[in-house]
Amino acid sequence: MIEVKELNLVLNKRQILLDVNINLQDGNIYGLVGNNGSGKTMLMKCICGLVKATSGSIIADGKKIGKDCDYLENAGIIIENPGFLPYYSGIKNLMLLAGIKHRILRRQVEEAMRICGLDPELRLSVGKYSLGMRQRLGIAQAIMENQHILILDEPMNGLDKEGVAEIRNLLLSLREKGNLILLASHNREDIEILCDEVYEVEAGRVIKLDKPEKT
Repeated sequence: MIEVKELNLVLNKRQILLDVNINLQDGNIYGLVGNNGSGKTMLMKCICGLVKATSGSIIADGKKIGKDCDYLENAGIIIENPGFLPYYSGIKNLMLLAGIKHRILRRQVEEAMRICGLDPELRLSVGKYSLGMRQRLGIAQAIMENQHILILDEPMNGLDKEGVAEIRNLLLSLREKGNLILLASHNREDIEILCDEVYEVEAGRVIKLDKPEKT
């Protein structure tokens, strides 16, 4: 569970987030909608511990972010464009990341790539990947260590129609396993199909919308 209480963020004398209160529970997909610059990405960064809030608190599984732990634990994250070393292959990039915590073996990295529609044997450097391939690699990075929480900023960006359907099915299957997923999307269909609850971010304020109808 993630609980955001009275969260405020001021940067360069500008109010980015204002009195945000949300509760996110396991086994649900939550959607953030709003215009560019509304504060969606900054809210995600605060929840992950990448940006320190001016006031308020974020508590994840009983731990206060920034006090009990520096960053959101057990989380797979994509915020803005996934960054990889362009001169290495996809598997090489993910193996380097997997080497930080030493929690998984190569076969698990390969399985995450296959789940996301990538061939782990492909030696093409990431710098030559298409936008959709880089996005798939970013999602593979987010799920490869079986993280319980997923924070995904525009996860369908650059994917073709087939890729979108594959990633939607992946996220729905992870929800069925009890994962907590928070995603931002400009695609109304993504929100309607995937999300159990939706929050609109406008000028830093976060408002819970009516539950979307499943199509």
